[in-house]
Amino acid sequence: MDSTPSVSRQWSLWAKENNIDPQKVELVHGRPTIEGVRLVAPHLDVEAEAKKIEQREIEDEEGVVVMPGAAKLLKSLPPERWGIVTSGTRRLAMSRLKAGNLPVPEVLISADDVVNGKPNPEPYLKGAAQLNMKTAECLVVEDAPAGIDAGHAAGMKVVALMTTYPASALQKADAVARALADVSVDISSDGVTVTMDDSMRG
Repeated sequence: MDSTPSVSRQWSLWAKENNIDPQKVELVHGRPTIEGVRLVAPHLDVEAEAKKIEQREIEDEEGVVVMPGAAKLLKSLPPERWGIVTSGTRRLAMSRLKAGNLPVPEVLISADDVVNGKPNPEPYLKGAAQLNMKTAECLVVEDAPAGIDAGHAAGMKVVALMTTYPASALQKADAVARALADVSVDISSDGVTVTMDDSMRG
């Protein structure tokens, strides 16, 4: 799901209410909400503010859409070979999946399941463990620098999507795509093949 409009809108509103420089909230993308609040406003009641922001994001579905190519890509993957690792809580993740009519994966690692969120590798390491996969065999699809750092720190290859940040902010990724529709995965007895459209680099 592309929830960037909702996330940006609610964080900007929250920043204005608390007299926080709106540009600072750019730092929170890809991080757990509670860590984002702690990063830009440690003087506030971090837990209370994080819950407030999350509830607003759940209620704000304007502009939240399924990424082009997402349903097709997920349908092409065996259910035991993919999972979701999100900086949001399980409650927020489930509301987004429901809104997009997307399948709930067998493995879903949320902010509720980790001590250290992205850019720490813990979320991706837990995801790989639950999928019973070696980290070097995993491919991460991300849209934020914090997630790219987390994937690499976990020993995984990372494809970044230009849905939240421009390509210039995603250069640490192994490849950058304009959209998820540019990425296809083929799993056969010979192994896994990732095909990338010409619009990608890496």
